[in-house]
Amino acid sequence: MTDLSALYQAVVLDHNRAPRNCHAVSPHDYEGDGNNPLCGDWVHVELRLDSAGRIEDVGFSGEGCAISTASASIMTEVLMGRTLDEARRIGERFQHLVTDRDAPLPAEDDPELEKLLALAGVRDYPMRVKCATLAWHTLQAAIEPTASADSE
Repeated sequence: MTDLSALYQAVVLDHNRAPRNCHAVSPHDYEGDGNNPLCGDWVHVELRLDSAGRIEDVGFSGEGCAISTASASIMTEVLMGRTLDEARRIGERFQHLVTDRDAPLPAEDDPELEKLLALAGVRDYPMRVKCATLAWHTLQAAIEPTASADSE
């Protein structure tokens, strides 16, 4: 087993067993719903900005596989204190990380992706990419109402 595979398994199991920020955000400025009808995963994301435009609180609820839950949990940790523009950029980088099998992995000390690096393992399992990206698509739908978070 490679180091990345071991890290992937450990992080996914940890976040699935004890998801972080699995709560409602009240009051919230943005909210979104996403689902993957093929596997039954669904997620609801809420977030609130502070007066400086930074994410002050972000939470999620939903049901899904271990990868979906872990990704949502890690996403909330990564986005705390970030601006919406930073959240968009990190989401785009994460999407690239898990969909482009030929892309080089980011440095382990990358401040935006270091916690998400463990999920890079899904790039080897194309059917699991939608599980890993559902929360991110839902976040995008929350902050950009014309976006859709539903997967097929």
